[in-house]
Amino acid sequence: MESIAETNKITQIVLVEDYKLTRVGLRMALNEFDKLEVVGEAEDAETGIELIKKLKPDVVLMDLGLPGMSGLEATQKVLEFAPETKIIILTSHGQEEEVLAALGTGAKAYCLKDIAPETLALVIQNVALGGCWLDPNIADYVLNTLPAPENLDFFSSNSGVQKVQLTEREVEVLRLLVKGKSNTEIAKELIVSVHTAKAHVCSILQKLCVDDRVQAAVRAVREHLV
Repeated sequence: MESIAETNKITQIVLVEDYKLTRVGLRMALNEFDKLEVVGEAEDAETGIELIKKLKPDVVLMDLGLPGMSGLEATQKVLEFAPETKIIILTSHGQEEEVLAALGTGAKAYCLKDIAPETLALVIQNVALGGCWLDPNIADYVLNTLPAPENLDFFSSNSGVQKVQLTEREVEVLRLLVKGKSNTEIAKELIVSVHTAKAHVCSILQKLCVDDRVQAAVRAVREHLV
């Protein structure tokens, strides 16, 4: 993932988490990084939604297990009125079933709460730049829990033609997308223009019949596409 030091923009963050101690810990940890700023906190989804409307943060850290309205429902509501907002789901090891439900909400990253502060800071900055990220432990859970579809329609240059055809270059792009790379990072690594990288990503999403980069990453992990 791109280093925080490589961008001058300060990423503004809203925390939506019901446990005060967790919120305090997150705020203190994230504010240690020069390019990150926690600008608001909420202990429930309803308050969080109003705060997001008011502050218009770059990134929201959303707990799944909130009182009243769940973090899953709150994420869907936020993206209805602010589709440009980047949402990172925070979850615990005991909420795996909720994670499965959350994977299709449009959130850009899914993190376990035991993530290291340095890693979370990089995830936030990367997501703010347009990337996505799936905690390796969550990816393993998805892989081990969700059955592969009956018809695995995938093509690479070495596997023969199937219904869905990904070119060799698209396979390379998908591999980088799974790693959470932004279009700019993909372009740099493959030595192509950002426009070309974006075109490849759009083509992949269309061919895999998914709505966003995270869903593409989940399918790639689950179905061993990369």
